Amino acid sequence: MKTVAILSQKGGAGKTTITLHLAVAAQLARHIPVVIDLDPQASSAGWKDGRRSETPVVVSVPASRLTQALDAARAGAADLVLIDTAPHSGEVALAAAEAADLVLIPCRAGILDLKAIATTARIVKLGGKRAYVVLNAVPPRAPHVIADARAAVAVHGLDVAPIALQQRAAYAHALTVGQTAQEYEPEGKGGEDIAQLYHWLQGELGRA
Repeated sequence: MKTVAILSQKGGAGKTTITLHLAVAAQLARHIPVVIDLDPQASSAGWKDGRRSETPVVVSVPASRLTQALDAARAGAADLVLIDTAPHSGEVALAAAEAADLVLIPCRAGILDLKAIATTARIVKLGGKRAYVVLNAVPPRAPHVIADARAAVAVHGLDVAPIALQQRAAYAHALTVGQTAQEYEPEGKGGEDIAQLYHWLQGELGRA
């Protein structure tokens, strides 16, 4: 079983969106994902409440129960666990990082978001785990934005995932009806981007 923590100390970075989309991508790839929602707002669990399908499994637990939730996922034959975390909670983020094989840090490509990544970078370093920034909500046809973001992230000693997620309405629309972009628009660009991100993630986890 591999475990991925999705961290960002800044709200609105896209942690829950990326967590849920990767979980469904795993399911479509015939893997068995589990989402552990450590955010007191329980956004991932709320999405699951509005979903018709029983999978992927989403459990909402306090950070103090993370070890037990991971043990339960392992006992249930999960092969991928995605930990959704809350912003502005360094202790919880550190616990998730320490439990993970790999850390993903969603970040919008704006300058204020990129500057705010320093706190998350320090948490990742304390956890001692490999981490990648996933650029999210990138404006279309703006390669200079990605280049500038890579340079800004490098200052903190972090690498950027090769797959960036563009700003697409399908992500938000799908979540409101208990789906993800792959299900909401099966032939859409959003689902294609997520499939590529998941394929890359599987390769990185194979090295973990």
